[in-house]
Amino acid sequence: MVKLVVAYRHPTDVDEFERRYRDEHVAMARRIPNLSRIEFGKVAGMMDGSKAPYHRIAELYFDSQEAMGQGASTADGQAAIKHAAEIASGGFDAMVVQVED
Repeated sequence: MVKLVVAYRHPTDVDEFERRYRDEHVAMARRIPNLSRIEFGKVAGMMDGSKAPYHRIAELYFDSQEAMGQGASTADGQAAIKHAAEIASGGFDAMVVQVED
C-alpha cells in the first residue's frame, strides 16, 4: 500500500483556501479512482508549540503505486491535481510514502 501525502503550506488567504478546500476540493479528491482511503487534517502546530510549516495535510491511500498512478491519470485525478495547485496560494509538497505495518 502507498499513500500520497499532500502538505499544504500556509495560504495567503486562509478563509478563501478553507472555503474552497471544504466546498470544492474534498469532493474532488474523493472521486479519484482507485482511492482506498482518504484522511484530511488541519495542522495544529509543532510538538514544541511553534508554528508548523504546513496549514493542512491530506493523506490519500492506494493499494499500489501503479493504482495511484492510474487514478491520477484519469480525468477526475487530473481535475483534483489541477484544483489543488489552483487553491494552494502558499504552495504544497506532495510525497509518495510506502506504508509499512
